[in-house]
Amino acid sequence: MNAKTPSNLEKILAAGHLAVTSECGPPRNGNADTVPKKAGMIRDYVDSINITDNQTAVVRQCSLAACIRLKLMGIDPVLQMVTRDRNRIAIQSDLLGATSFGIYNILCLTGDHQRFGDHPNSANVFDLDSTKLIQTVKMMRDEGRLLGGYEMNEGRPQMFIGAAENPFADPFEIRVFRLAKKVAAGAQFIQTQCIYNMEKFKLWMQGVCDMGLHEQVAILAGVTPMKNVGMARYMKNRVPGIDVPDAIVKRLAGVPKEKQAEEGINICLEQIAELREVEGVRGFHIMAIEWEEKVPEIVERAGLYPRPKVD
Repeated sequence: MNAKTPSNLEKILAAGHLAVTSECGPPRNGNADTVPKKAGMIRDYVDSINITDNQTAVVRQCSLAACIRLKLMGIDPVLQMVTRDRNRIAIQSDLLGATSFGIYNILCLTGDHQRFGDHPNSANVFDLDSTKLIQTVKMMRDEGRLLGGYEMNEGRPQMFIGAAENPFADPFEIRVFRLAKKVAAGAQFIQTQCIYNMEKFKLWMQGVCDMGLHEQVAILAGVTPMKNVGMARYMKNRVPGIDVPDAIVKRLAGVPKEKQAEEGINICLEQIAELREVEGVRGFHIMAIEWEEKVPEIVERAGLYPRPKVD
């Protein structure tokens, strides 16, 4: 596999290394220091850093501005883009703006419906879905064309194209085919929903391998360390698409409160060790939600540090 863009993440994968990514959530204000502070904690322990895009449909600093801050810090950012809030004009405009700042990774998302966020009565857009966004980025990159037919003579996006996938959402039977559709559209890497139900994930990965998709797209397994049993119960009962087995809740509940965070880290490390043995897993996406300071410990203890350097 040869890298086709300047993306550090693509180069890491092309060189055959296990990739490590993480993410930073922008603040709900205009503070200029929040994202750089978070990114500074983890920059030496990951290959690229995602910036979330108004996650859970809650208003935050825009992903593009935060990605530009990371770029100016010398970090390889992953621009998350949801189609919920933008029509195709705004989407293509933002992609060209990202290109002008040398942003080389994008994660294409449809986005949570606005009814789940802090502006439930706002108008949504959904002019495109995530698969059509993937197709749009690929066309702009490979053909130099916009959706309206305009041909760019220069300044094409040079983006490594990613998407998200949830192996645990219902109906389970269509999840591999949903991934196949994104791969056919042009997705080159996938970051999965956080994994707790290992057996179900392995079953999904078996389907991925049976279709040969693991040879066409890099699967980065998503992991999220639990801070305490309350977080485990909340994710199990209140977060759609998250499958937290009772055994994990019971395990966290079985240790003293002051030891639960440490136990959550231990569980995460055990998950990474198990996932490393799963055929088709090409790396890890560590989603330490407002717990970025633990990412270095996780990466080091998982034997994923130091990160390889690529040209």
